[in-house]
Amino acid sequence: MFKLLMATSVAILTCAVAGSAQGAVTVFGGGLAQACSKAAMSGEDDVKFQEVCTLALDTEAMAPRDRAGTYVNRGVLKLRRTSYSDATRDFDEAVRLQPDMGEAYVNRGAASIGQKRYADSLPDINRALELGITEPEKAYFNRALAYEGLDDAKSAYFDYQKAVEMAPAWGAPREQLTRFSVSTR
Repeated sequence: MFKLLMATSVAILTCAVAGSAQGAVTVFGGGLAQACSKAAMSGEDDVKFQEVCTLALDTEAMAPRDRAGTYVNRGVLKLRRTSYSDATRDFDEAVRLQPDMGEAYVNRGAASIGQKRYADSLPDINRALELGITEPEKAYFNRALAYEGLDDAKSAYFDYQKAVEMAPAWGAPREQLTRFSVSTR
């Protein structure tokens, strides 16, 4: 049996939550929806890109999956600006349009984490993992943040480990693991 010790501080957890991982959705074709997708995928956070997404949703004909993806992408842009409630509405609409889009769930979970609604985030993140997502390491990272928020250090540790396994070059989960120490009994 082992015991997990975690040196945690509210400041570190708060910083980690603000930096929760988001997963954008690729929208193919041309036009505004694709520009929205590129902005979300490249890490943009300027509000003008949200407007591009809104214009795409208001004016472009899209297949349901691309429309749902555009809602996810606009939600990701809102997440980056910590507009959690607005982002959640976009993820809700994406789920309504495309209930099998895992990225909508993982991002809705990230919005819940941002609002410190850790228990609420877990069903969404678990659903995203069940459905399959492009970057599952982000789901494990977000779920680790949620577990930390719920004072479940052991589960958080294992999810950070899983994120590192899946994306060894990604520094965020490895950095979080430096706060843990494992000892055997």
